[in-house]
Parts: sequence; C-alpha cells; structure tokens
Amino acid sequence: MSPIIRAIDVGFGNTKYVVASNEGKVECAHFPSLAFHSAHEPTTNGLGGKRKTVAIPIDGNFYEVGPEVELAANPLRVRRQHDKYSETDEYRALTAGALHYMKVEAVDVLVLGLPVAHYIAKRALLEKSMTGAFDVGRKRQVQVKKVVVMAQPQGALFHFATKTGRIKEVMDSRSLVIDVGGRTFDWLVTLGTRPMPRQSDSVDRGVRVVCKAIAESISEDIGEQYTDLEAIDQALRTGKGLKVFQKPYDLKRFDKTIQNITEGAVDLMGEKLENSYAFDNVVLAGGGAYLYKKALKKRFPRLAIQEIPEPMYANVRGYQLFGEQYMREMMATQAASPGTGESRAQGDAVGAA
Repeated sequence: MSPIIRAIDVGFGNTKYVVASNEGKVECAHFPSLAFHSAHEPTTNGLGGKRKTVAIPIDGNFYEVGPEVELAANPLRVRRQHDKYSETDEYRALTAGALHYMKVEAVDVLVLGLPVAHYIAKRALLEKSMTGAFDVGRKRQVQVKKVVVMAQPQGALFHFATKTGRIKEVMDSRSLVIDVGGRTFDWLVTLGTRPMPRQSDSVDRGVRVVCKAIAESISEDIGEQYTDLEAIDQALRTGKGLKVFQKPYDLKRFDKTIQNITEGAVDLMGEKLENSYAFDNVVLAGGGAYLYKKALKKRFPRLAIQEIPEPMYANVRGYQLFGEQYMREMMATQAASPGTGESRAQGDAVGAA
C-alpha cells in the first residue's frame, strides 16, 4: 500500500488542505479558520437543518469547524490571532477538521507550516503536538504518524520551482518569497532553498489589517459598528462591490488607506532586505497577494514579480510536493542503508527546505 502524504496550511483567515495528489496535480479545498466552542456537540442549525460542519471533541468540549461554520449560532465570532495560535485548541480543531474532510484513516507524513517569525522557535513543538491520534468528529480517528513543519513561504517557493520545472535553477539562485496572509505579511529570503533568517521575517500587516481599517471608517460613516470583515475582503478580492443597508457602498474611497497599509508592510520588508538587485526570483503568494501587488511593484520597479495561480493554495501545494519528496528520499535512504532510516532522511529533507 502506498504511503499517504497530506498537507494542511492553517492560516488566520482560512484553513487550506490537500484532498488528493496524483502525478504532480494537487487538489485542494479550504474552510474559514473559525472554530466555535460548545460544551455540547452541535449537530444542527437553529432551524433544525444540517450545515456542512463537523464538531471536533477536545478535552470534553467541542469545536465546530468546516465550510459552513459561519452559519453556527454563535455571536462570539472571535479569531484567536496571536503568537501562540499554533498551540491553541482552536488550531488543533482546525487541523482535525481538515483531516476529517480528507476522508483518510491515517496519514504517514503530514506537512504543516508556520509564519517565518515563529518557525525556528515553534517548529519542534508543533511537530510533536500534531503527531498521534486525532479525534476528527463523528466517532472517527485519524492517526498521524509523522509531522514535518516548513516556514510558510517555503511551500510557495517549492510549488513555484516544481510547477515551472525550475528546481535546479532555484537550487542555484537567490529567491525572495512574499506570502500575504490574513494576519501576517511574511517574506523569506533563500539561497537555493535554504532560508537566510537575518533577511526573513513576518509582520502583522496582512489582509485583516486592511479590512479592519476600512470597517472602522464604515462604522464612523454609518453611525454604528460595522464588523463584517469577510464581506470587505470578498468585495476587494472580486471587485463586485460591498452593500451596506441594502445599498452599494463604494470602496474606492479607501484606496489611500489600502495604499498606506500595503506600502507600509512592503517598506518594513525593504528595510530588512540586503542587495535586492541580487534576487534571481521574486515570488508572490498567499490569499492577500491581490492587495499588495501594486505596493511591491512600486517599491521594486526593476524586479520581475512572479505570481502563482490560485495564490491562496500556493503554500499548501508546496507542502504536499515537499512531503512527497521527503517520503521518496526517506524510502531511498532506508533501501540503501537499512536501519539508518528516518532521522537521516528527515534531516536532509528539512535542511533542503
């Protein structure tokens, strides 16, 4: 039986996960990174109908997650966005929810990611805490046998190199990978695929900072609190506009607000970079890529910025492809030197990332 490799990218905005991978084609899905707590298992909505969610049991409590989680009857829609996010019950519930929707009984290698700023400090803890049996709801368990953690933009770089057929070229070059998420604006500088930590970092200047600033201005305009950040994000992303009190609300008036925030994030990155003229590849990924392209091109007008199709899935697709390479290398190492095994293969694979 072939080993099962899967990847999950638990972001502050959405949880992305791999449902299938075959000959380099990686199929993904996602749901909002919301986990609603309940002391009892929630099974239906307030009108008695079923919604596309699953209740994850953790320490005697339940966390409802899934594609229709926003239909849950819970007024306290709080996203726990802080530096210990990966250590929370909500994070585990989101991971378990993704495992549930994968419809697998066990995972031989699960690849996860962390923001650049937290990668070194939290990698070992996350690998340990996410290994083992997961209760994934509906009286099912999924056994995770091995966890490998990457810095989030590493996934985008690996995806870019693999899908463009430029693995050898990337291995011999210097790259800048920019990953715009819900909370964080991450960037990673690599020599080959090895990170250069001094020039890499994360700042809390992601899409939700933009959406919150706009929501505050709308609140002042309409005379009451406006909190639907998802609606603002959707309107900005699709260009279809926003409605407030059943009337179209022009978001063009916030172009300057968006410019100030996105350029501020890019400036913070620019201050840390050295010799930007030396980058061979500049890759832009993440669900918020659409908002930051203009600021990046303004700051680095002489650099060609490579955009990845479906940027929201760039990291998780890269995790998957890396996990498959990791498994191939581990199996080859074991075949060549029986008994030397997993630790050597993991060291080689993660080092290459």
